[in-house]
Amino acid sequence: MATFPESLPTEVNVPLRDVVGNRELALEVVPETLRPGALDLPVRWAHVSELEDPAPYLLGGELILTAGVNLPERIDRYVRGLRDAGVTALGFGLTPSVHETLPESLRRACARRGLPLLVVPSRTPFLAVNRAVSVALTEAGQRDQRRITAARETLTRAAGGGLGELTSALAAVLRSWVALVGAGDVLAAAHDAPAPLPPAVRELMATVRAGSGIRSATTETGGGFVVVQPVYPQATASHLVVVGRARRLDGAERAILAVGAALLGLVGRAGSDTAELGAAATGLLLGRTSPGEVARALLGADVVRLVAGAAYRRGPDEVAQRPDWLRARLDTPLVSVSPGRFVAVAGAVPLPVLEDLRAHGWLAAVGSPVPASGAASAGAEVELLLSRALALGRPVVAGSGPLDFDALLDPGASRGFASQALEPLVALDRAGDRSLVLTLRTWLAHHGGWEPTAAELGVHRNSVRHRIAQVEKALGVDLADPETRMRLWFALRWAPGP
Repeated sequence: MATFPESLPTEVNVPLRDVVGNRELALEVVPETLRPGALDLPVRWAHVSELEDPAPYLLGGELILTAGVNLPERIDRYVRGLRDAGVTALGFGLTPSVHETLPESLRRACARRGLPLLVVPSRTPFLAVNRAVSVALTEAGQRDQRRITAARETLTRAAGGGLGELTSALAAVLRSWVALVGAGDVLAAAHDAPAPLPPAVRELMATVRAGSGIRSATTETGGGFVVVQPVYPQATASHLVVVGRARRLDGAERAILAVGAALLGLVGRAGSDTAELGAAATGLLLGRTSPGEVARALLGADVVRLVAGAAYRRGPDEVAQRPDWLRARLDTPLVSVSPGRFVAVAGAVPLPVLEDLRAHGWLAAVGSPVPASGAASAGAEVELLLSRALALGRPVVAGSGPLDFDALLDPGASRGFASQALEPLVALDRAGDRSLVLTLRTWLAHHGGWEPTAAELGVHRNSVRHRIAQVEKALGVDLADPETRMRLWFALRWAPGP
């Protein structure tokens, strides 16, 4: 078994037979130099070189043209160097002033090393060969682009029918069998794929999973070629798409496979989220499932964190406002989005994720870990943390600093203190919609700044001064006292949700 790592996309090429078949060039193939399949080898460019050893300057896939001006005496070494450099073929130009006939030593060396040898007649200038290859490459690129565009449209339409229809469409476009394999090598979808998958294919899947980044790999088996690559959007996704057929995929087909892999990843993720959310909601409504069980099913843990976000600076663009974009970033299907705000129930949320959200116009705060059954009571804390984040201009995470002491306190006692301390303000808000609790929270988050508080609340600074005076009167406190501010800050943080 031979395994070949590949990167996508590959550059355009044309098979050697297309160059040889150009009648205007009148190229003559030396038959004994052709190994099986040689005429199907890719030509990526035609290049003239009269160097004694051009191999170090080649990339592979070239048609090298030479008139033998500096043909070395050790001709076998010259040919072997070209072959090892990945040259597709050597074109030898007959020139009356240099070589009127093909050197026999070159013929024998190319036959021995399996390097296709073409004879370029004297009436065909190398420039004509270069131009012909360039035209062929341009036309091939245009054909490939049309193929990719048509395939993309076909696969996009099929994606609406789910994994099964998309898998079948990908198999039809590539004229291959296709398998979508999940974690534990469980078959998620397939079209004409062998069952079970051969050991060589499973070995290749293990190799791809052990790597990193977006990549694919090909293995040659007795039945042809098999390509394996992860589905998107996760570069290290547990799901792999496996394609097998008699011929190796060309560059356009690998690009088509990349489109198919992306759609399979998106459709598979969306289908999984929908099924899991449906099951969770049904269980909760029927009383058969506890919040902890739902959290374990959707997030992999029964301890959750609330994440709240608000538009930052220019705010998120159209894509970053979409729930699916936030779900992918926060790795949770439990996301609710409203204009300029979002809230999510998630598991762990690494700081780089929060920085990525800020770069896309969202400023977020993450609350303390709580049991899933207590998620509703964590809303006040995360809203207070979000106010702090907006005041600081950076993400805030509860429990991320050395001075955080929430874990030392009894949650019931903390909530009791908060309810007692803030009850006069809550009562006034209920009676007259004065927004005293919100104003106090915002004012404290901005360190008592009148202008930024007024700007965030959308009121005049005199309105903020009036409300803060009402807070002091209702609570019987002096907010110029830093200890009083501290106690009220923690009361707001520990206050139970509505």
